[in-house]
Parts: sequence; structure tokens; C-alpha cells
Amino acid sequence: MTDTAVLETTATRDEKARKAFVSALRRHVLTKSADRMRGHYDTVAKPAFEQLNGRAPADGPEVHRLMKKTRDFRFYSAVRSNAQEMVFGSVIPTVDRALDTLAEDGRALRADTAGVGGSLELNPDLEVPRNVSDIEVHRSPGSYHSEYTDDDVASGVVYETAIEVFAFGQFGKDFDDVGQTMAHYVRFRHPELEPARILDCGCTVGINTVPWKQTFPEAEVHGIDVAPGVLRYANARATKLGQAVHFKQMNATALDYEDESFDIVCSSMFLHELPNKDIRGYLAEAYRVLKPGGLLWNMELPPNSAMQPYESFYLDWDSYYNSEPFYKGFRDQDYRELVRTAGFADADFIEATVPRYTFMDESDFKAAVNSPTRFDKHTGRMDPKGTRWYGFGAFKRAPLKEAN
Repeated sequence: MTDTAVLETTATRDEKARKAFVSALRRHVLTKSADRMRGHYDTVAKPAFEQLNGRAPADGPEVHRLMKKTRDFRFYSAVRSNAQEMVFGSVIPTVDRALDTLAEDGRALRADTAGVGGSLELNPDLEVPRNVSDIEVHRSPGSYHSEYTDDDVASGVVYETAIEVFAFGQFGKDFDDVGQTMAHYVRFRHPELEPARILDCGCTVGINTVPWKQTFPEAEVHGIDVAPGVLRYANARATKLGQAVHFKQMNATALDYEDESFDIVCSSMFLHELPNKDIRGYLAEAYRVLKPGGLLWNMELPPNSAMQPYESFYLDWDSYYNSEPFYKGFRDQDYRELVRTAGFADADFIEATVPRYTFMDESDFKAAVNSPTRFDKHTGRMDPKGTRWYGFGAFKRAPLKEAN
């Protein structure tokens, strides 16, 4: 395990060992323990249910009610819940010791922002929404909006360092595979798009924002979030990587941008953090700021309606046990209807399941982007045996020209 490559902290030998242990534990519980739980469902729980009811479980909630009675599920949930808390316990002490140094290093990097071409604009009057301020999202103490010192970047350092532990290598060596995959999918699947301006909403530390700039270097790329600390860190991170990205503190439900001013509006694992009204508010704003012919593209969890009952149950675990209260409510939505309600034409809805760009040769990835959309146990979950990320969105149809 290494420290974050952007703003360095000095972990003790014990802290490094603790991070490595927790990462290995996370890998074990999401692979070996998950496989064991699935085996129990297939060979014991499901057959018993079928014998009693004359049918298989119909949906994720029914599987959940069934599995809650089993020792395998209780053991899996207990270990996974504790491992989630251990992620932050393994990184926060190192960050706490270096609060002032990290803030100073962040200021030094941000001083070079103009030279790189990026920018940072914070809004101290912006009210952080309750879905962030009132919830310790992902069980992160203090969530991601809290500040502890002047020019604080602690929440950003914790976020990226925790990903290193949390994802056990499944987000790639730079933790940016989601952004790389989604951006390159658009590049290869829609080569007609030559975006001049791209907006990433709910960008946190920008790990999935920077890939859009790297993929479309001629584009002006913007990233927004409601939390100031993660934006300071995102700005420092992009600057150190030499990428000109413009970060701004803003709520995605009330975008401070002009109508029809972006060619692509995107997000990564953002919508499931929002209550339903804010999901619809964001999508309506995305439609407003998109140019005719522009693309809305969201990397997200697949909808429950497309998944088999067990897979829905498995993915919805976070909603019940990982401080993600909006997770299942989002996945229960009809994504096509959400996009339609925002103003997009129903026929312009698109979705795809895409293999991970940074884990394969570009030629193989390019061939894969035209493959049919598939929903199975590899869709939307970290799986060393073959993750596929899910994306959905729509093109904004150009208005019809009036006949003379």
C-alpha cells in the first residue's frame, strides 16, 4: 500500500500494515465470503424457499428477507460492516497528524493552478444539502464536507486514501478507472462528438473528472461539488497532474451555468447519493445546460428492474447497512422515465455495460464498446474476475427547423 500520490502523508509502519490488512479483508469479504453466501443461497436457501412457496424469490427484497435468517448472511454483513469502518480507521490517524502540513502543501499546489490553466472557485454562502451534512456517507466520519483547519483538504485526502484501501485495486492504479472507462466509451462509441465543454457533477476529488480532460484534451472541463475540502484537494490533484480543470463549489440541482453551454454533462456514482427530488432536479438542470446534440452520461449502479433477484439483493446491501439511504430508492427507479421527465426524448435514451478501460488493451476495449448491454453478477460491482461498469443517459435532440 502507498500513500496518496498528490499530497503526501507519513504513515508509520503499523499504519501501513493496517491499511494493507483492511484492504485484504475487504477483498476477502467481497470475493470469498460473497461467493460462499451465494453458494448457500443457491444450494440451501433458495431450494427451501421454492419447496415451501412453489416458486423462486421474486425480487431483491424477498431474497433479503430470506437471507437475513441465514448464518452466512449475518457473518458476511458483520465482517463487511466492520471492514467499512476499519477503512477510515486505517487512514484518518495519518491525516489527522498532518492537517496543517497538508493544507500548506495544498496551497502551494493551488498557487500553480493558473499556470496549468485550471481554476478553483468556492462559495462560502452555499448551503451544503442535508443528504451530505446529515449523513456520514459511506460511514466516513464527518462525511466529506467537514473542515478542520484553514484551507482544509483533509476530507479530500481521506477520500482518495480510503479508496486505495476500499477498492483493493479494482479502480486501477490511479483510482480513476471509472472515469477513464466512461470517457473512452464516449470517445469510441460516439466519435462524432467533439466536445468543447464538459461538466462533471458531484466530482468530489476529481479522480473521474481528470480522465475527461485527458481523453478530450481540447475540451474545457469543469467539475462541481458542494463540499469545499474535496474541491481544494481536487484542484491541487489536477494541478499536480498537469491537467487544466475548473472546479467550482455548486449544487448540481441549481447549476450556475448558462443554457446550452456544455457538450457533455456527466457524473460518476453520484445519483445514488441523492434523494429522488434532487435526482430529478439534477437531470433537469443537465438538460438545460446541454447544447442541442449534447450528451448526458451517468456512470451508476444498474437498475433493479434489469437485474436478477439475487443480484439486486446483493447490490442493495449498501442501502441497508452502509449509510447509503438513497441507494435502493434510486435503483428502483425507471432510468428511462427519469431521463424522459427531464426533457430528453424517450427514443434518445442510451445505456451500456462496459469493461474496465485501464485493465485491458485499448484495441480490445474499442471492440467491446459495441457489445450488447449485459446485466449479470459482473455488472456494477467490484469483481476481480471481470467487472463491467454501467452507464446511462441520453442525447439532447436538436430542435426541428420550422418549414418556410
